[in-house]
Amino acid sequence: MAHSLGINQNTVVKAYAELEQEKVVVSRRGGGTIVARGADDPGLVASRQRRLSGIVSDDIVKVLSLGYSPEEVEAAFYVHLSRWREERQATAKPEEAPVKAAAVESIRVVGSHDLALNILVDLLKKRSDEVEVQVTNAGSLGGLIALQEERAHLAGIHLLDEETGEYNYPYVRRILPGREVAVVHLAYRIQGLMYHRGNPRHIKGIADLKRPDVTFVNRQKGAGTRVLLDIQMRQLGIQPKEIRGYEREMDTHLAVGTAIARGEADVALGIEAAARSCDLDFLPLFRERYDLVMTRESYRSRLLATLLSTVNSAEFREVVDKVGGYDTSQTGTVTFL
Repeated sequence: MAHSLGINQNTVVKAYAELEQEKVVVSRRGGGTIVARGADDPGLVASRQRRLSGIVSDDIVKVLSLGYSPEEVEAAFYVHLSRWREERQATAKPEEAPVKAAAVESIRVVGSHDLALNILVDLLKKRSDEVEVQVTNAGSLGGLIALQEERAHLAGIHLLDEETGEYNYPYVRRILPGREVAVVHLAYRIQGLMYHRGNPRHIKGIADLKRPDVTFVNRQKGAGTRVLLDIQMRQLGIQPKEIRGYEREMDTHLAVGTAIARGEADVALGIEAAARSCDLDFLPLFRERYDLVMTRESYRSRLLATLLSTVNSAEFREVVDKVGGYDTSQTGTVTFL
């Protein structure tokens, strides 16, 4: 077994000893080893939880002893957990979704990828086990269209209107004309260029994206980041064909950041929090607002009550602030259109 797994034989022996101690497996002379308890055995579940708790506790004590605050630790946890989930989903085989209990209600969120939104979802899970949140990263325009077609309860958007210079409201009015809508402000965030540590390509701004020695990676059509990039390109007179990698699209900020970290690209437009998560350098360029859009009926519904109270909580603002690249000074403010 050690050879097939590519690990040291002593590691296998130690693992078997620990499994026997926990009575997960039983070794019989001349009869091999059998599994004594299934993964759902209460005793095994409790043992796993104790071990996990010990590992997490040790790590928390270690980082706190280095001078980090509990809020910084929590923020780092959420950011890296989000990145891990994305990488896992990208490589996982499609599986049949588990059947949910009838008492569990679902909130469907469609729109632009955002780490603060991921944090909101995780905090909501802590507050309520009666509501689950399904998030689809379809871009800001995709979110508004899903809301228009009643395929979503919430749309997460950050869309700069080129004519007015205003964020989100012009698009909401155009795509949802005549609809009574509530726009809940989630956070301001910083967009900019993320690239390798030390900036080996000496990138100083959007104009450098057209250099032949620079490889770019883009967001998908309909993403607010893509809309922002295209506006900047038009203002600078840059054509898409001039940017090497413009046609390569990814669905999230963490995905483009990971592509750079792996050496598959030199630069991308994205948020500061994603650059930090992927250990990249960051050139701040734009301050934008990220909002949650919903119908007024949904805003007043019992289904969204816990989510909206979480948005307004001090815990949410504290964690998001520690992530970096966000401003939560107006988080939770509501505008009715």
